[in-house]
Amino acid sequence: MAVKFFGQFLVEQNIVTSEELLNAVHLQEKNNLKFGEMAVSMGLVTPAEIGRAHNAQMSIDNKLGDLLIEMGFLTIVQLNDIITRQKNTHLYIGEALVQEGALTNDELQKHLDAFKADQAQYVTDGIELPISTSDNKVWEMTADLTYKMITRVLGLQFRPGKCAVSTVIAPNFMMAAMDLSGDVEARYMISVSKGLQSSIAKAILGEESVAAEPTEVLEDTVMEFVNIVCGNVAAKASQMGIIININPPVTIHPPLSGMQVPEGETALCFPIHIGDGDIMELYLLIK
Repeated sequence: MAVKFFGQFLVEQNIVTSEELLNAVHLQEKNNLKFGEMAVSMGLVTPAEIGRAHNAQMSIDNKLGDLLIEMGFLTIVQLNDIITRQKNTHLYIGEALVQEGALTNDELQKHLDAFKADQAQYVTDGIELPISTSDNKVWEMTADLTYKMITRVLGLQFRPGKCAVSTVIAPNFMMAAMDLSGDVEARYMISVSKGLQSSIAKAILGEESVAAEPTEVLEDTVMEFVNIVCGNVAAKASQMGIIININPPVTIHPPLSGMQVPEGETALCFPIHIGDGDIMELYLLIK
């Protein structure tokens, strides 16, 4: 067993078919508008204004709605109207399966309870570190900002797994890393599958397809994502009175056997589970 999404759980348990799940996902995608999409659909902002706010989010740890207010594109009343509309119209995957006729309401609740019980040991609502150091707040903040940027910059839905100390960096398609120095010493590493590399490239480049892009460009987009996250980490740390210097990111292609954590360093692994079985992992190699 492992971390999974509710729809994946239902398919694996032969409760719904892959086709029924796909139909429900398509219904969700048509129904559930992102904040910016909802604001535009309500005629409150323009796509260009959303684009400017999204660009600002890459260097500012702030919600899109709050940035739109700061930039003078929304009022607080309009913000609340958008949030209310989103909440009132949001369709969960289980509800979509009921609408598609794959489940009844009674079956949905029964299977949802079973899913929660199955996943209780794998996921956590907060960031809990398995070590205790004076710099824990820095590492918690780093993981939190990574999660935020996955949502805000990449637009990906994910489930965070529990953080664990690792002795081996697990193999994956590629990794991008950045060394942090100053008041703390560590290496920040993001590990991604081939599919996630493409998803990151689409988000960073703003393209519907990146199939024609050369390998170097695809790898550069993962490094750019690391650069965005770590730039925000350094800025946030400065507000905490902690100096963090960042260095240019690099790419790593790990061997199939993985990489041993260097002696004298502690590796924190944060599993990040994306849909379709893709896994992104955040590693913090603390010196």
